[in-house]
Formats: sequence, structure tokens, C-alpha cells
Amino acid sequence: MPYESSSAQQALDVLAARLRQIRQDARLSGRDLARMAGWHSSKVSRIEHGRRPPSTEDIATWCRHCDVPSQAVDLVASLQAIQGMFVEWRDMERTGLKVAQESVIPLWERTRHFRIYSSQLIPGPLQTGAYISALLTSLMQRRSLSDDVEEAVRVRLEKQRIIERGDHRFAVVLEESVLRHPIGGADVMVGQLGNLLTVSTLPSISLGIIPLGTDRSAMWPPEGFFMFDTAEVTVELVSGHLTITQPHEIAMYAATFAALAELAVYGKAARALITTAIQALDEDE
Repeated sequence: MPYESSSAQQALDVLAARLRQIRQDARLSGRDLARMAGWHSSKVSRIEHGRRPPSTEDIATWCRHCDVPSQAVDLVASLQAIQGMFVEWRDMERTGLKVAQESVIPLWERTRHFRIYSSQLIPGPLQTGAYISALLTSLMQRRSLSDDVEEAVRVRLEKQRIIERGDHRFAVVLEESVLRHPIGGADVMVGQLGNLLTVSTLPSISLGIIPLGTDRSAMWPPEGFFMFDTAEVTVELVSGHLTITQPHEIAMYAATFAALAELAVYGKAARALITTAIQALDEDE
């Protein structure tokens, strides 16, 4: 399993330390345990130093030979939590795009303060149905998934209702270049930018746009990310979906978002950038 963040690695280190303590409490050397389990002599050391994640079978074997089989359940649960920090798209989407969209609904519903930064796409809460369909159709084709795009679009549109209900707040910062990426063709993009003008006036949304040409010496564009309160941050990578839960890492993303937000323009100035992007699309037709 690829450990793409220090959150996952730190959690793996904690699990490794627990396994090492169990072995020491059983008064077994690493070689003793490896011999009893039928493993290569270096396997115990690699697991205990966090260089190799154990499998669920490894944990069960470890606990059995250390005479604490009852601890295996909790340790396996810890392993599964670590594995959940980075999920490959092929695993997340193996049952279709609709299920992948539904999986995040509980997180969206319990979050009160969303902070979203994007340098590539209009983010999910602000997308139109046509824009969503264009994105998901591309994903479906590129990743050779089953075609449940229509159902997935309905789920994502349903999720967007939290913008207008409850006490959810959205702080969104986009690079101006996002407005210039014609996803789905000119007509779809004009509709999407028009929708952006509309939702930017909602009381639950703060929309900032960082203009092209802004001096980025102190803060260059990082990867796009979603912050859900102060509980977690998610990042979409080429290979999979990364979830960050370590408090110090979340604080880094919060500071980064604040710095990006200071570079953005809001209100009339932001709407002027959107309008200019719409005009450019109309001229290209």
C-alpha cells in the first residue's frame, strides 16, 4: 500500500510500536517470532520499523505466537483505518461512480465549515449538472468504469443542497485559470460560469478568485484540497484519494488556505473576472 502522507506513516509507526511492545512483553526476539511464524528473519524488523505494513494475517499470526490473540481485532481495525487514509481510485470506484459519490455524503452533512481551494476545476459544490456529467464521463472512459454517470450526477446534485440549507459555510478560492478551462465545451462552460455568478451571491458562500498575473513569489499554487472543519483534509491525486487527519498537517493546510485567500479578489472584482471569461468563450464561438 502506498503511504502518500505523513499522516498515514505516523499512524503506521504507532501500529508498529504496539506490535513491537507485544513481542517484547512475550519475551520473544524478532528472530524467535519470525521462526515461529515461518517468516524471513528480516520481516519482523521491517514491520516494527514501519518500513512494511503488516497484513491482517500477519497481525493474527503475530498475536497468536505472542499469546495475545484477543488483541488482533483491535490491531486489525487500526490497520484498516491506516489503509483508508489513501485509497486508489480503482478501489474506490470499483462498484461505480454513484457509490463513490454516495460514500462522502455523511462527511458533507456533518461538516459546518468547508474550505476549498482549486487550481484546475470548479469544485463539486458549485458545479452544474452538465459540468458534472462532462467530468464524470471523462473519468468513466479514462478509468474504464461501468457507465452509471447519470445516477452519479443525480447524487452529486443532491449533495449540493446543503449550500442552501442548514448552517453550512463554504469558503472557496479558485485560480483564475480555472475559469479558462473549457470542460464539456463552450456551452457547458458558459452555463457553469453563469452558475458561478449566481451562487457567489449566496450568503453561505464566500468566493475568491486569484487573478492571473498575481505575484506568487510567496505562495505559489499548491495541489487542490478540501478542508472539512478542522477534522480532515482530502486531496485528489492522479492515483487515488488522500485523507489527512494529523492535526499539524491540517494546520498547515489551514495556513495555506488563509494565505491563498489573501491573494484573491471577492465580490464585484471576482464577478468581473467570471464575466470576462464568459465573454471570451462567446467570442470564440
